[in-house]
Amino acid sequence: MTNRNRIFQIDAFTNLLFGGNPACVVPLKEWLKDEILLKIAKENAVPETAFLVEKENTFHLRWFTPDIEMDLCGHATLAAAHCLKKHLGFSKEEIEFDTLSGKLKVTSKGGLYFLNLPSRPPRETKLPEAIKNGLSILPTEVYKARDYLLLYETEQQIQNIKINRASFDTIDLGTGGVIITCKGTDVDFVSRFFTPQATILEDPVTGSAHCSLIPFWAERLGKKKMKAEQLSERGGILFCETMGERVLIGGEARTYFEGYFSYQQEQPFENN
Repeated sequence: MTNRNRIFQIDAFTNLLFGGNPACVVPLKEWLKDEILLKIAKENAVPETAFLVEKENTFHLRWFTPDIEMDLCGHATLAAAHCLKKHLGFSKEEIEFDTLSGKLKVTSKGGLYFLNLPSRPPRETKLPEAIKNGLSILPTEVYKARDYLLLYETEQQIQNIKINRASFDTIDLGTGGVIITCKGTDVDFVSRFFTPQATILEDPVTGSAHCSLIPFWAERLGKKKMKAEQLSERGGILFCETMGERVLIGGEARTYFEGYFSYQQEQPFENN
């Protein structure tokens, strides 16, 4: 049996095509088997694919990298909201998603999408040897929530750091990764994000990492509202606000393409 589905590829946290973080969004009428969802994500070969199923006035949302299902993904949530508003006729200002991280709300205002996500303040810790040996420049301080957060002194260090994958990939952080960050020159703070053992080592713009970056920098800078930049090759801008147990992460989005894909459900092989 052949199935035909709509698909959209959207660049999140940017106002320019080929910038920000690309995500595919796949609206579904009902859930497919997990192995099919993962195969679709692998075939898309972008950092995240978001799958949507509408049920009882809410949207069930799941995120897959080419390797695993994630518990939280900011940029693909923003892309899903953009897809619903721009392409699928959703007219309300606020969109509610039901996810592995609970209820998530996205509000569209003034050309920006604001994600209301859980705050994950990091705590000071020690740097694992596998990560330490995988870094060309060592941090001054180390923290951890879901992700490791490594503090550096200058933007030049953030831009110039090299990763030794042979060492880096010996550690398994599950759905977590490694954030490197410092105080910004033209923005409040900057960062980059790396995921050991992942098909895509460096994530272009990582909304979920800002669940830890926002409370971290809000305390250090004494600010509730901040502007952040992720210094990947594609780059991205995020508008951030701390709200106690929640954070707001705002950004723009642009659609790269919309279309259809078809797949044929595999039939069991019978050996006669």
